[in-house]
Amino acid sequence: MRRFLLAILPLALLSAPSSAREVVTASEPEALSVTVYRDPNRREGQEMNRNWPQGFAMISETRNVTLPAGESTIRFDGVAEGMVAVSAIVTGLPGGTIEKNRNADLLSPASLVDGTLGNRVRITRTNPATGTAASESAVIRTRADGGLVLQTREGYEAVRCSGLPEKLTFDKVPDGLSADPVFSIDTRDPSGGTYQVTLTYLAWGFDWQANYVATLGDTSAKGKVGLSLLSWLTVLNDNGQSFPDADLMAVAGTINVESDFRGLAEPPTARPLRLTCYPLGSTAAGTPVYSYATPVAVPPPPMAMEAMADGAIVVTAMRRTEGLQESPIAVKAIEEQLGDLKLYRIPETMTVAAKGLKQVAFLNKGKVQGEFLYVADCEPYAEFARIDDSDDINFTQILLTMENEEEKGLGAALPMGGMALFEPGPAGTQLVGELDMRDYAVGQDIELELGTSTQVFSRCARVGEREPDDNARKWTKMKAEMTNANNHPVRVRMVIGYPEDFDVRWPRKKARVKDGQLVVEIRLPANSSQTYSWKIRHTDGFLADQ
Repeated sequence: MRRFLLAILPLALLSAPSSAREVVTASEPEALSVTVYRDPNRREGQEMNRNWPQGFAMISETRNVTLPAGESTIRFDGVAEGMVAVSAIVTGLPGGTIEKNRNADLLSPASLVDGTLGNRVRITRTNPATGTAASESAVIRTRADGGLVLQTREGYEAVRCSGLPEKLTFDKVPDGLSADPVFSIDTRDPSGGTYQVTLTYLAWGFDWQANYVATLGDTSAKGKVGLSLLSWLTVLNDNGQSFPDADLMAVAGTINVESDFRGLAEPPTARPLRLTCYPLGSTAAGTPVYSYATPVAVPPPPMAMEAMADGAIVVTAMRRTEGLQESPIAVKAIEEQLGDLKLYRIPETMTVAAKGLKQVAFLNKGKVQGEFLYVADCEPYAEFARIDDSDDINFTQILLTMENEEEKGLGAALPMGGMALFEPGPAGTQLVGELDMRDYAVGQDIELELGTSTQVFSRCARVGEREPDDNARKWTKMKAEMTNANNHPVRVRMVIGYPEDFDVRWPRKKARVKDGQLVVEIRLPANSSQTYSWKIRHTDGFLADQ
């Protein structure tokens, strides 16, 4: 009976169907598309975090794959290390997707040792006295989480503890390890064949912002100013993978993001090999190992290599010419509509380099019409006679204003970013200031803060002693005194207060609401000082009932 069972067992094993799937590696991407989304939590005035970008990208890869009949596993090598695996979609397969997997261990010294545990390697030692190298076969007997022990013909010994220069040589890379991140899926194809598939997924570790360079022209007699405006899309890729010859797009605006892409990405790790030698002397403190090697001075890398190590900035454009004329741009992003958002598409394929920045021009306007606007605050609760010359209420803030209309030289959606403002002068073009710009749609008024004016001053407060609250709906007399030291007229905006708090009577002027505040705008002549008398009253509901 025992012989009969022994004879049947091998037959049963041979006839059992195999559940192992054949592993197939997809080709390198034949087409790539990268759509970058801004960090949804980054606000106006905040720069991109180059060390830890919080934006993301949607990446689409087109590859070819040859499947055997039946079930198989497809490996996609070289996906982004910040890949959000749960977002991955594979289209073009006849049998669909059975299961998705993401490798968690990249090829590294530690993973190479762990994957070869119990297998043979070759160890090579070099005699420092003679320079002779000798190799022999060895078996790895421990994992890479402590002292690495090999079994040789001499017995068991710890690597790097003999004091001799040592090198391990592996015959092959263990199965399942790759130098690049890998995404795999299980699929089923009854007949087998070659297919073109598309892998689309979200990836963490991207961001982008707009950068503007504006150059002022001459100020006309009416206080208007012309300027040229050149704008760039700066795309940041913090992943260790490059995306060569990709269709590059950037989405402007803030989309609603509920998922924690950072937590879902879980990038794979490449574990280092840390070797620990057993003490050769006292068990309390190991014998120190001294190095008598003469240090060799390493020459500094060239400038280009330094730039690449810190994150390369690749600029795609031709040099801008001087003046207020539009200059030629080799590659310019094209604005498209994406729901309520704006999408900027680069018309040519671009390489989004690993750990680098990419800049592409998307706007180049040479005849933009602007104006300097001076903003003054009025304080109804201050008494005019008691205002000191050093009080902040005397100063005005300068705004550079533009109308985002095509007939005014613009007419384009302007994404959030920073602006460097320059002005030509006798000593050459000089920096005037750095400004912060929010998102502006076509048709909106653009107002950018430049700082405090030293040419236009304003003093505004009540004339009497009683505050508007004490007058119970009676009018309070106000006084505004404005001075313009420029040799051209300027526009001054007086900010009075909230419309639910005050009524305003200004001679021959009607107060309007701007950004939630009551304002009155005045044209102040050149080299002049003007005084205005007007009235205000409180509209508080409680006081109105008295």
